[in-house]
Amino acid sequence: MGLSRKRQRELAKLKRGAADLWEDQKDVLEHATKVVREARRQLANVSREEVMPRVRDVYESKIRPGVESGFEAGRQFADATSRKVSRDLLPAVSSALGTALAALEVVKNPKVREALGKVAKAPVKAAPPAKSGGALRYFLIGVGVVAAAGVAYAAWQTLRADDELWVADEEESPESD
Repeated sequence: MGLSRKRQRELAKLKRGAADLWEDQKDVLEHATKVVREARRQLANVSREEVMPRVRDVYESKIRPGVESGFEAGRQFADATSRKVSRDLLPAVSSALGTALAALEVVKNPKVREALGKVAKAPVKAAPPAKSGGALRYFLIGVGVVAAAGVAYAAWQTLRADDELWVADEEESPESD
């Protein structure tokens, strides 16, 4: 099938137009690549000059003092607990153990066993009800449990790996550069 000269010229003109369009598109893509490269460079500069100092300031002014105060509170709690255990708990436990051992030794004595047998056979009188420790004891136990939980939570928050750290975006000003 043969084409007329007019159709052949139109096709040749269309091919030249397509080739010109292709060249124009390559130029546009090269220019877009240059613009994107420059935008990336500017973004890196803004990040280095604006964002990182703000992040560093927030860390130094808010996060670091909180972490340090949490560590200090933990140290104080550990010191207070250590003092309390060595001053109150250990002597009480050793006293109780000593008393128990002494009672075991006394029970081994045949005269004491005979006396205990007589007491066991004696009629039982109703004992007066024992005094409760009062509300203060339970309040102090509750405070201690809450303080221990707070220290444990602060330590957990401090030591966990947090992949969700973020910096809030500032509102854009109406001015455009």
